[in-house]
Amino acid sequence: MNAAGTRTLDLWDLLRRPLTDNNGDPIGQLSDVIVRWRGAELPLVTGLVAGVAGRDVYVPVDQASAADPAVLRLTTNAIDLRKFERRHGEVLLRADVLGHRLIDVASARLVKAVDLQLEQRNEDWVLAGVDTRRRPRRIFGGRAAGPASPRHFRDWAEFEPLIGHAGSALLRGPFGRIRRLKPAQIADLIEEASKAEETEILGQVHADPELEADVFEELHEDLATRLLGARTNADIAAVLARMRADDAADAIAELPQSRRQPVLDLLPAGQRTKVLTLLGFNPASAGGLMGVDFVAVPLQALAREALAAVAGAAAMQPEALTTVHVLDQGGRLAGVVRLVELVQADQSAAITDIYDADPVRVGAGTDVADVAVLMSDYNLITVPVVDDRRTMIGIITVDDVLEAALPRDWRRREAAEPPDAHHGDGS
Repeated sequence: MNAAGTRTLDLWDLLRRPLTDNNGDPIGQLSDVIVRWRGAELPLVTGLVAGVAGRDVYVPVDQASAADPAVLRLTTNAIDLRKFERRHGEVLLRADVLGHRLIDVASARLVKAVDLQLEQRNEDWVLAGVDTRRRPRRIFGGRAAGPASPRHFRDWAEFEPLIGHAGSALLRGPFGRIRRLKPAQIADLIEEASKAEETEILGQVHADPELEADVFEELHEDLATRLLGARTNADIAAVLARMRADDAADAIAELPQSRRQPVLDLLPAGQRTKVLTLLGFNPASAGGLMGVDFVAVPLQALAREALAAVAGAAAMQPEALTTVHVLDQGGRLAGVVRLVELVQADQSAAITDIYDADPVRVGAGTDVADVAVLMSDYNLITVPVVDDRRTMIGIITVDDVLEAALPRDWRRREAAEPPDAHHGDGS
C-alpha cells in the first residue's frame, strides 16, 4: 500500500475511499484491512479486503496505492477474484477492532476504538495508533459517516485489544499487556466486561496461575462464584490451591453443596486443612475473617532471626508481614513485635527486650465490628486471634476488616482517581 508523501492513514478515511483499477475506473470498495500480531511489535498490515463483483476478495498490500486521498487505486489490473477467507492469526481491523473495546492499560479501563491509525515505516505499514475519544458523527441517509476531526491518536502499545479472535490470541504473547495491571484492576475490568470480553480476559490471565488466583481473590463474590461454578471440580481446586486460605474458604462456602466436598478432596493436603479449619467458624466472627498464615518466632529468638523470618515468608500477603508473633513452647502467644521496631532495633537484641508482652488480641468468636473498633482504637495493622489458652490460631489484617466493614456493593463502585490520572494524555 504505497502512499507517496503520506506517512499515516486513518482507517475511517481509508474505508470511505472507492477502489479503482490501474486506469482509474471504479471496481469496488475497500472492506477491511488485515493485520497480523507480532508480540511486542506493532501489528503488521499484510493485506486488504475489497468488495469486488459482489464478493470480498483479498488484495495484497503492495498492490494498492493510497497516494490519492480520494480513491484507493490498484497498481495492477490482475486481481484474484476468489472469495476471501481469513487465515489463522489474521485480524481484520474493521471487523475485529474498530468499534470494539480495548483495555487502556495506563488507566485500567475499557474504552472503545473510535478510529485507528496506520503508519508507514520503511517498506511496511503498521497499526500505530488508536483514537478512543467520542465525538459527534454526521449522519447521511441513516449511516454514520465516521468520526469527525480533530482526531487524537494514542500509541497502540498502550492498549490491549479484546477482539474475541482465538486464532490470533497466542500471537500477542502470554496474557498480553494485562501483566502490567494489578489483580484488583483486572478484577474491575472483568466486572465491567461483557460475557465475550470476560471470557477473553480470563483466558489471558489463565496463562499465569498465580495471577489468576490473585484476580479471583479480588472479584465480587457473586461473580467469582459464577465463574468458578462454570469450571470442573479439578479446575476450581487448581485456582483455590493458590488462593489465600481465607479467600479459598469463602469461595468453597459459596459453591453448591454437592460440589464442596469433591473440590475439597482435590485440594493439596495443607491447603485443605487450612480451609476446613476456617469453614468451622462463623463468617461474621474473627475466626471467619482471619487468615491462618502468620510469622512466628520462639521466645529465645534474636531480633535478626525475627527479621530473617519475615524475609523468608515470601509467599505470605505483605500485610501479614508487618507483625512478628512470639510464641512459647506450647504455641501460646507470648508477645508481638512490629516490623518497624525490628528494623530499628539492635539486631543482636533478644526479642523479649523489644516485644509487647500484652498485645491486643481477640478470640475466634469475637464479632467483626468489635475487631474493627479494637484495630481503630489501637491503630493496628494486624491483630492476632487466639483460643482460650492463648494459643495462636490466626491473624486478621486491616484489609480483611475494611472488606468486611464496607458496603456489600463496594466492589461495584468506581474508585477515585489520583489527580494526575490523565496527565499528558491530551484529554
